Amino acid sequence: TKYGRMGASSRMRSIQYAPFSMRAGYDVTFDALLSDELLSERYLTGHYDGFALVRAYMERVRLLMDRKDFDVMWIEKEALPWLPAFVESMLLSGVPYVLDYDDAVFHSYDMHGSWVVRKLLGSRLDKLMRKAALVTAGNGYLAQRAIDAGAPWVEVLPTVVDLDRYPSCRSTKVFSVPRIVWIGSPSTAHYLHLLREPLRQLALKTPFVLRVIGAKDLEIPGVEVEYVPWAEDTEVESIASCAVGIMPLEDSPWEKGKCGYKLIQYMACSLPVVASAVGANVEIVEDGKSGYLANSADDWITALHTLLEASELRHAMGRAGRLRVEEKYCLQKTGPRLVELLLAASKK
Repeated sequence: TKYGRMGASSRMRSIQYAPFSMRAGYDVTFDALLSDELLSERYLTGHYDGFALVRAYMERVRLLMDRKDFDVMWIEKEALPWLPAFVESMLLSGVPYVLDYDDAVFHSYDMHGSWVVRKLLGSRLDKLMRKAALVTAGNGYLAQRAIDAGAPWVEVLPTVVDLDRYPSCRSTKVFSVPRIVWIGSPSTAHYLHLLREPLRQLALKTPFVLRVIGAKDLEIPGVEVEYVPWAEDTEVESIASCAVGIMPLEDSPWEKGKCGYKLIQYMACSLPVVASAVGANVEIVEDGKSGYLANSADDWITALHTLLEASELRHAMGRAGRLRVEEKYCLQKTGPRLVELLLAASKK
């Protein structure tokens, strides 16, 4: 994996599947390139400790040199970011490997500001995809990139929640002041700035509190903002006690690779959602049924105002969203499928 449990992508795309893999008879070893301690430091300081980063890469190389101990290598995105593809290919040779993507990380290289990076590393991930036994992708945009790169086998596997961690129903209580919730990390909090003006205007129409989970230091004139630290054991309750979940995004190639995980979390908690009509958001949200897709500032204001003012509509959309998660976006559906995919890949 890229991260430990603190990293949402690693936790949701890899670590939460461990019980299914072990029940199927796999002996699973997880190795995080960047530890929770390293990630915490980055969130606090904005960068990684250089010496610790070098040690992390050395440990990863050591593990890859012992690759013959494994029947299949299951890799989140890439094993050695920012190194030439031939280095990683050499260290993966002789063992089938599976690459998993829930972000358009290839754009870190092929759309980099430096022409040197674009020239040397622009096709780095495409080369790794071509040699993979299997590429799993969180949405169609990511899957198409793997297909275009020449990957021999590509499957779409959405990012999902474990229903055992989420309440199966939600009370229909009426909020004295409803909360709009956003969950994320300091590195993704900048998307909330897209809603500064819509939320300011919304606050002139109806009272609400904006709950921000996992980030801080957002100030919007006229809007009450409530900061809640992220913790794995409290995130579900922190979401479930709100009225509406939001996911604003820019419309760019990078955002087209986003897999809408926070939307799935909101919907699992029976919250209606409002999301930018970008990438996987369009696949996840049934517009007008489980929430609304927004293309403009006016869309955001109208959708949020409608939901804040209509509790019965919120509850109906929340139920529809929960049902959609139960049918398509839960570990109970994708767990057995992933185990089958890994088993087949190990025989390539």
